[in-house]
Amino acid sequence: MAHYALLDDNNIVTEVFVGKNENEDGINWEEWYGDFRGQKCKQTSYNTHEGQHHNGGTPFRKNYAGVGFYYDEERDAFYMPSPFLSWVFNEEKCIFEAPLEKPVGLYDWDEDSLSWKEIIV
Repeated sequence: MAHYALLDDNNIVTEVFVGKNENEDGINWEEWYGDFRGQKCKQTSYNTHEGQHHNGGTPFRKNYAGVGFYYDEERDAFYMPSPFLSWVFNEEKCIFEAPLEKPVGLYDWDEDSLSWKEIIV
């Protein structure tokens, strides 16, 4: 089975669902599902994250789509919105990264100080 993402007019993912494998039964399922739902539809792979395929296969559209993710037609890639204004887009992985490397341990990003703050438990 394959996974598909439905997109709104701004290429934001509105739904992710399981469907038939692309070209199964000789049908272009991206096109069929898109026509049926009246939205753009793009296949996505739950084995792909940060441009890498977990099982050593060929990465597909950089990241597995999620509701609220953006589909970039030029890159043919899905990526989540930036969690903070200061984070920088990694073109290769199609993810947003903090401007400072995260220390080892439990830390949360603090946008006000632009630094990692240790979580005390």
